[in-house]
Order: sequence, then structure tokens, then C-alpha cells
Amino acid sequence: MDGNGRWAKERGLPRIEGHRCGAEAVKRTLKAAQENGVEIITLYAFSVENWNRPKVEVDALMALLDRFLVDQLSVLIKRKIRLRVVGRYKELPDYIQHRLRKSEAATAKFTEHTLALALNYGARTEVVDAVKAIAQAAQAGSVDPNTLDYDSLRPYLYTNDLPDPDLVIRTSGEARLSNFLLLQAAYAEIYFTPVLWPDFDESHFKAALADYSSRERRYGKTAEQLQDS
Repeated sequence: MDGNGRWAKERGLPRIEGHRCGAEAVKRTLKAAQENGVEIITLYAFSVENWNRPKVEVDALMALLDRFLVDQLSVLIKRKIRLRVVGRYKELPDYIQHRLRKSEAATAKFTEHTLALALNYGARTEVVDAVKAIAQAAQAGSVDPNTLDYDSLRPYLYTNDLPDPDLVIRTSGEARLSNFLLLQAAYAEIYFTPVLWPDFDESHFKAALADYSSRERRYGKTAEQLQDS
């Protein structure tokens, strides 16, 4: 969800105003995802690198997150959407941790739709944490490193109970993944749009889905193999 700062700068507004309008785009996108049959959506809300931003901006982002959770919990419950957090949970401010746990617990029973929030998330950090956990398991004798493959690695990832993404949408015209789900997105289709995140709406979401549906996903196979299967 990129482009909040540039959106605000273009309008002579403070960066936090861009983030506020970005939060509205989150609400629109979540609604559009559910209405268009998307069962799971993961939003890259705050990266491990974002701590390097000015403290006043980080504090404002945390306050916005807190307000979003307060305002949207009843909406998630009404729409039967499970909230799932991926990332280094315990490094977030205590009041955010409390709010997240409350929201996760209140929506835990829902199974048809999931909103995953990537908070204090970084794919490289995720891999490091997974390797540490596997090393501890191997030392305890519960894992044989010689038999390790991706399927046996998955339980140690932050996304251990989520499927790998089919589609990654990157807004604002930037053409990179920025440390987002690098392992999980290995075979995801990637859609880049110049639209800044605060302007992203259902029409843009549908355009991404239409583009995705036109692609052929081969997973290393040839087109002829897919036709024969």
C-alpha cells in the first residue's frame, strides 16, 4: 500500500493526512475483496524498516492503526472476517498488541474470509526467525535438517496457517516487492499500478483481478503440459 506520502505532498498536506486517507482505501479494498470473492487479503501495513521514519510519523501511524482497529472491529465481526497479524508482534507498542489480540480473539471463529495485517513485518526478518526456530527444533531432536524442504519450513513462517498469495498488487508506480512475502510470493502474479494508495478503489482492484485472470500460471511447466493435464 504505497504512495500515501506522495499523495499528501502533491496536495500540500502533511504526510499523516496521506496515511489517514490511505486508511480509507483499506476499508474500500477490504470491502471490494470480499464482494469479489477474494477469501484472503494481506495488507502490508508497517514494515520492520518503517521504524526508521521520524518518531512523530511512527507514533501517528500507530495511533491510526489503533483507531482503525477500534472502528473496524464491529465491521469485521458483521462481515465474518477473521483478523490475522503476521510479523514481529511483540515489538509493537503494548497498547497496539492489546488491541490486536482483542481483535484477533473476537474474530477467530470466522473461516471464510481473512484479513491478514503485516505489521512490523519483513521477509528477511521472517526467514531469520524461521531459521532460528528450526535450529532450536533440530537441537531438541524434533526436526531432521537433512529432510527439510519448503513444506516443512512453512510451519515456522509467520504465515504458517495461510496459503501462499496468488496475486501481489503494488501501488504508486514502484516496481519492487520491498521485502514483502518474498518466499511466499515466489509464484505469485505481480501487478503494478501507478495509482497512489489513497486513490485506490474498487475499480482499480477489479482491474488487478481482471489482469490476473488473463494470465497463465505454469509453475515451471510448459503451456503444452498444462493443456494436456
